[in-house]
Amino acid sequence: MGVVERVRGAMRGWKGDVDATGEGQRKTQMLPAVLSPWRPGASVNALPKPTPANLRRFAEMPMARRAINVVKDRIASMDWQVRAKSDAVVSEELQQRLQALRNVFAAPNPHDSFRTLLEPLLEDVIVGGFGAAEIETTGDADSPVRLWSVDGATIAMDGSWNGDAEQPRYLQTVIGAAKSVPLLDRELMYVRLNARSYTPFGLGRLEVAFETINHFLSAHRYAAKLASNGVAQYALWLDEVTPQQQERLTRWWQDEVEGSAQVPILSTKTKPEVLRFAGGTDADLRLQWQEFLLRVMANAFDLPPMLLGLEHDVNRSTAGELAEQAFQSAIVPVAKLVAEHLTRDVIAKALGWTDVEFVFNDLLSRDSADEADLQIKLLNAGVLSVGEVRALRGLPMLEAASQQVS
Repeated sequence: MGVVERVRGAMRGWKGDVDATGEGQRKTQMLPAVLSPWRPGASVNALPKPTPANLRRFAEMPMARRAINVVKDRIASMDWQVRAKSDAVVSEELQQRLQALRNVFAAPNPHDSFRTLLEPLLEDVIVGGFGAAEIETTGDADSPVRLWSVDGATIAMDGSWNGDAEQPRYLQTVIGAAKSVPLLDRELMYVRLNARSYTPFGLGRLEVAFETINHFLSAHRYAAKLASNGVAQYALWLDEVTPQQQERLTRWWQDEVEGSAQVPILSTKTKPEVLRFAGGTDADLRLQWQEFLLRVMANAFDLPPMLLGLEHDVNRSTAGELAEQAFQSAIVPVAKLVAEHLTRDVIAKALGWTDVEFVFNDLLSRDSADEADLQIKLLNAGVLSVGEVRALRGLPMLEAASQQVS
């Protein structure tokens, strides 16, 4: 089957067709710009994610690892809570479900904590924009779901998925496996960074900086070789010297001058001429070019260059503003994206609970004192009750309040 036929198959039903339920499907084309090669072993409509091996190899480089860890470690160490939505009615049954969700996220599976589950997902989101986690329903009231880390690079997507919850949307294709593993929409949480209309895949920050990192590595290797070779950038030219005299002078220089810190004395009829090959300064190492590449790399990760080690143009008055800028531009968007997926995919789709949500406490207010003062003022003014304030802070209801609600 040719590429055009496969893409047409992926776009089938885009206009005027009727699905199995008898409802009309969408009229616009799905992913009209996609003409990607077909991966053996996958379905006709599976669209593979390219170059994961190269991305992960570059993610192990020091400058890329620093940028990734700034975002990943900050989000993974955040305090979190599961709370009722603002329009939800707080009841004892809701409190029980909230406690069950706290149990789920505190211990997503028998082997992981919330942080050990979140770190691989954030790594894949930042590196390639393909973070994924498998969702398994257990039927246990105390821990209704389990979450498992999944290699997002192995997940292919069905471009013709029409929203049917009983039809596979994802496909895990593993090299060497006998067959691919189909996954329903409620069975996988797939986090895309920088979602776009012409492709089903996200765009990771390391993908944006991929070419820049490659240039930086080339410049770094050149500078390392130039510095480690230690070759003198000049030579002595002695006019009218026989080969025997040159050899004798060379041996004398090596034995008596090199490494001795003594002043060499030459006695010749003509003054020796010094031939310089290069300047022999830091400019030969292309340090300014490497600094420029680090700044471009910081822009790709939405970070100020200060966090990648460029601190010579930072003072006390600007350091705080740059740190706040890094939090708002690089950390907050990714943290909110993950929180929204946990709310929609794990809580709403897998469990059907639409009155609760997952939030990171650090995103609610950067200053805990200001938040506490605001809640006290609202409590004194009668805008919020004690139970509502406790719910905002992720605390269980008081026994007297719960009996009053029931």
